[in-house]
Amino acid sequence: MTAETRSPGSSDAALGRMDGPGAPARTEPWFRAPNEMTASDRRVSPTITLAVLSLGAIAYGVLSAVVIPALPRLQRDLHTSKNGVAWLLTAYLLAASVGTSILGRLGDMFGKKRMLVWTLGILAAGTLMAAVTDSLALLIIARVFQGAAGGIFPLSFAIIRDEFPRQKVAGGIGILSATIGVGGGLGTVGSGVIIENLDWHWLFWIPLAVTLVAAAFTWRFVPESPVRVPGRVNWVAAALMAVGISAALIAVSESTSWGWGSLRTLGLLAAGFVVCAVWVVFETRSAEPLVDMMMMRIRGVWTTNASAFLLGAGMYAALLTIPQFAQLPTRTGFGFGSSIVVSGLYLLPLTVMTMFVSMLAGPFAARLGSRWALIAGSTIMAAAFVVLAAAHSHPYDLLIGAGLGGIGLGLGFSALGNLIVGAVPPEQTGIASGMNTVVRTIGGALGAQLAATLVAGNTAHGLPTVTGFTDSFVLAAAFLVVGTLAAFAVPGDRPPSRAHATDEIGRGGVGAVETNV
Repeated sequence: MTAETRSPGSSDAALGRMDGPGAPARTEPWFRAPNEMTASDRRVSPTITLAVLSLGAIAYGVLSAVVIPALPRLQRDLHTSKNGVAWLLTAYLLAASVGTSILGRLGDMFGKKRMLVWTLGILAAGTLMAAVTDSLALLIIARVFQGAAGGIFPLSFAIIRDEFPRQKVAGGIGILSATIGVGGGLGTVGSGVIIENLDWHWLFWIPLAVTLVAAAFTWRFVPESPVRVPGRVNWVAAALMAVGISAALIAVSESTSWGWGSLRTLGLLAAGFVVCAVWVVFETRSAEPLVDMMMMRIRGVWTTNASAFLLGAGMYAALLTIPQFAQLPTRTGFGFGSSIVVSGLYLLPLTVMTMFVSMLAGPFAARLGSRWALIAGSTIMAAAFVVLAAAHSHPYDLLIGAGLGGIGLGLGFSALGNLIVGAVPPEQTGIASGMNTVVRTIGGALGAQLAATLVAGNTAHGLPTVTGFTDSFVLAAAFLVVGTLAAFAVPGDRPPSRAHATDEIGRGGVGAVETNV
């Protein structure tokens, strides 16, 4: 049995096979002989594969948010300043923005399963380092390793597209897309429980155990995709992208301490934009680009990326402001005086609804298309922040707002993965999904920092006033209204499948995947 063998009913098109110039290479895996590859792989059901992929994705999502409620404790225990401990978030975001797209590209070239196992290994190494250290510098380095593992998402999306039956692709990608919101909610809720009852190192020991299980199960149960793209990594392009995105993200992350109008903030932002512009020009002229800029011009890609940016801004604004609002003392006139544990529970409706709605995203997309799921998700999230801006005097107001936000996240994030996968050919799934995740991360960084700036800029007697939170909710709602408009610009879709992009290319090349370039 060869590496191309698949379940009964699979066709050459469904496998991504094309004849003639430009066809993606189908190389044998480096770790198994051809007659060993699929004898066990084809016995693994899509349900088991999805469960294994989701396990790793949730571990990553938890680590993305688990330190947020713990920052005051970490600042005290590590004997550092507020700006110093904030680098635990900044380093994670920087590494995620750079590593995600590179790992996605490597997966397209060398095999998605192979790179996913390595990525989970990187995540485990960073989490182990965080669990054993008491040094701020080493903890920041550990967070860099954790953030770089963001390649979990594009690699997992590509595996689903290449291996799942057509009718299960949309649902699988939808559930996996929503795990970043689920993981973020679980991380925020669980962090408070751990901080109040255990040593902070347990923030990392628990996700480490999950990550190791996910890596072992991935190696054992996840099939390797036969779709490969020969080539090499353009390290000059990778360096330009890393410098440009990092400069812009550092400027945004430090804006609360430097000031948005300071020379350092504006200068670093300008430098980041200039380097990113050089990167785009370099990629356009490169024979082997890291990111195909023609792909980024496809209407289905750039509109979905715009929506991802705005949804990310809304999600991180919620993760930051809702627990902080609840923790403020009652003497402020609006805070609830909640403990870290209780304040995290205000995000529980967001986590539960995101998980529940993501399970329904597949049937929704199959009936109406992922474009309408994205429109509905953005609209509902905008409505959630409008509710929070208008009513926040009782605990149930925050719970209602968080629940609505979870519905919006479940629909919106599920749709993003399906739309980006459906807009590109199979051999570009990894890099396209990676860039979509990068854009979402950058949007999240911007949304969180803008919310933090508004809260920090409105204080009385050393405590935030309600005006800062109200303005943050209004700003998030505005982001999501624009996100809804961007979602309307996304081309109509049909559920993504392994055969979709290949069929289109076979009829007319890459441009045939999306004619609205």
